[in-house]
Amino acid sequence: MTDGQIRAHIKPGQTVSIVLKKDQRSGKLTQGVVKDLLTKSPSHPHGVKVRLENGLVGRVKIIHD
Repeated sequence: MTDGQIRAHIKPGQTVSIVLKKDQRSGKLTQGVVKDLLTKSPSHPHGVKVRLENGLVGRVKIIHD
């Protein structure tokens, strides 16, 4: 497992755990498969923003190998 702050580490089709906007305070993680990368910069301190195949959007906290 690696952290989700670096865009180059994340590819569509990977399984990741993200924090949804509504879960930022609690830190609750949601697992899913990456469909699109929404963050354009090479890295982001709070995690790269992605859209999962189920349509949920959040910031990557954990990349599952």
